[in-house]
Amino acid sequence: MEVENLQRALNLIKGEGEPREPLHSCEVSAEGRQDVELLDAYSRAVITVVDAVGPAVVGILVKSAQAGGKPGQAGSGSGVIITPDGYILTNDHVVRGSKSLTATLRDGTSLDAELIGADPATDLALIRAGGSALPYASMGDSSALHVGQLVIAIGNPFGFQSTVSTGVVSALGRALRSADGRLIENIIQHTAPLNPGNSGGPLVDSRGRIVGINTAIIVMAQGIGFSIPSDTAKWVVPQLLTLGKVKRGHLGITAQQRPLARRMVRFYGLGAESGVEVMAVAPQSPASRGGVREGDVIVAIDGREVASVDHIHRFLAEWPVGNPVKLTIIRGPDRMEVEVVPVEAASPG
Repeated sequence: MEVENLQRALNLIKGEGEPREPLHSCEVSAEGRQDVELLDAYSRAVITVVDAVGPAVVGILVKSAQAGGKPGQAGSGSGVIITPDGYILTNDHVVRGSKSLTATLRDGTSLDAELIGADPATDLALIRAGGSALPYASMGDSSALHVGQLVIAIGNPFGFQSTVSTGVVSALGRALRSADGRLIENIIQHTAPLNPGNSGGPLVDSRGRIVGINTAIIVMAQGIGFSIPSDTAKWVVPQLLTLGKVKRGHLGITAQQRPLARRMVRFYGLGAESGVEVMAVAPQSPASRGGVREGDVIVAIDGREVASVDHIHRFLAEWPVGNPVKLTIIRGPDRMEVEVVPVEAASPG
């Protein structure tokens, strides 16, 4: 009997013969096969993107400046090559205070690199590695992202080269404070797991295009990562390339957000229920020369509504330095316009 059962089992394994009585089959059902096919398609999409973009992702070794004659400490992060001649986009906080930089490709090749420029206000930096005909990734359109869309993060967490994680866009339009206190707008929140060392690495879409630069994680939280949108990088990088920094306008005021009385909002036909109250005006500043006074409430700039100090920062980040602009202010019972000429803001120390 045992021999007969063994032979029967062997026949079934070979696909020969039929069972004499109904047996439980472990075959995947038709519905299950559809799920497997979907998973296979998902896997193929991720593999295709990683094969295309992975070679352009580098590990960045940072040695800080020496202090008191002692060797500087070393740190690490990630970056992504965006041109074949070695320009690499990464985070400002990855390379800040560096004395020397080394970029390591996926194949283990190490290249000396130099800092081209940095912008603490957006936590972006541009470095250049010595080399030519290097693999590079293309910039995508972050404004076209949708919540729920597949995204892939590639980086070097804890020094593990070319680590891949996947997730979805969980929210758009988030805001984070940068090192110099400015608000970084339109941050991408996603669920691709990030760890220390992922900073500066790319967030890419299913077409293999950079849609963000990973910049931050929330400690002790799971599934919450943040990336600087590629559209921000597109206007920052040209300035870093030509100037080594981003020029931003400065008005010379200290201000705070202030709620507006409803009757004032209705009377002046304002679209926002808050404005920006001027707390102090620096002597000989653009605001002082333009006639702005302490106590004025700014409700618009260049015709655009202003509801917070961050709205002014965002506007001045894009407005050409030296070009006059009109501020709409409320002073007592009067609404008026004054013209100011923003000057370049001092770089944060």
